[in-house]
Amino acid sequence: MRGKLILVAGLAVGYVLGSRAGRGRYDQIARAADTFWHSGSVQRQVHAAEDFAKDKAPDVVDFVTGKVTKAVRTSSAKKSAARSRARDSATPSPSN
Repeated sequence: MRGKLILVAGLAVGYVLGSRAGRGRYDQIARAADTFWHSGSVQRQVHAAEDFAKDKAPDVVDFVTGKVTKAVRTSSAKKSAARSRARDSATPSPSN
């Protein structure tokens, strides 16, 4: 609950400060952010991150596929064992 109150208070303060600053300040901040985003050093890092992600994507897919396959097999084996136990307990045992 405390976190929600802090969030609401932060949003309210941001709204008030933003409305007082006006459209001109917003445009100034937007231009600065655009200039920063399109700067050479930022774009080099963006491309490096894209290349890294493209390089690692097949490894991640293989890893996740292996984990999911293992989880499905484990789950199937547990269900099969549970069915077998249920079937064994439902079958009357022969009396001597």
